Amino acid sequence: MSEVLDQLAEILEARKNASADSSYVASLHEKGLNKILEKVGEEATETIIAAKDMGSGAAEARDAVISETADLWFHTMVMLSHLGLSQAQVLEELRKRFNISGLDEKASRQN
Repeated sequence: MSEVLDQLAEILEARKNASADSSYVASLHEKGLNKILEKVGEEATETIIAAKDMGSGAAEARDAVISETADLWFHTMVMLSHLGLSQAQVLEELRKRFNISGLDEKASRQN
């Protein structure tokens, strides 16, 4: 799966400095961090709503959860790119958390 994320990261980086008239990604970067964060928030909300709908048994909700999660991941990767960060750094952080209790990890952040 990280191959897909790596490929997407390369595409996002290439489009970062493209013309905003020809690239959605470039238009987001041109509008700045606040617009990118707005999109991340919007997609997070849509993902939550889709998941809630799936919990209530709506037939098309499964596809909506997948689609909205893809949108959320996409816009999160745009955010990371804008901030000079990478999906590899996030994946490394997740890798570090293997073999660590989620409760222990959360407690360590509260100190």
